Amino acid sequence: MTKHEIKINFEEYESLAGLTPSDQELCLEAIAALKNSHSPYSKFSVGAALRLESGRVIYGSNQENVAYPSGLCAERVALFHWGANYPNDPIDTIAITAHTDDFKLKRPITPCGSCLQVIAEYEKKQDQKIRIILFCDGSPVWVVQGSESFLPFLFFEERLAQS
Repeated sequence: MTKHEIKINFEEYESLAGLTPSDQELCLEAIAALKNSHSPYSKFSVGAALRLESGRVIYGSNQENVAYPSGLCAERVALFHWGANYPNDPIDTIAITAHTDDFKLKRPITPCGSCLQVIAEYEKKQDQKIRIILFCDGSPVWVVQGSESFLPFLFFEERLAQS
């Protein structure tokens, strides 16, 4: 038997003020994306903003549906929009935030496993990691380099990607 240990690294900032002006701006864009959240059932709004290498920003917000599995997370809304419209303009950074009136969010929310898998797929496609900035109003800010920090055993079978 061999025992293994996995460690992750991430940066933590007290507030958005600790980020670069460019990252602060992207976080403000993620906050703006919250306005388009359709979350009447959970009342938990999520906003995402992708910054592409060209500087273009793409928005996503969670979209719920009364037929529960028909909804989609903010991250995947933005990522799939990128994949359908700008696949040759690599994703540099994604900022993700959330809000609810029902309780105070004391720490950043993290992407779900499905969203992490999509991030991982697009990292492979563009052959570079995506910086992930996570924050909520009044919470610390976490900055992570790539999806592997959240999902160290990504599902990716190289033989499935062969033509």
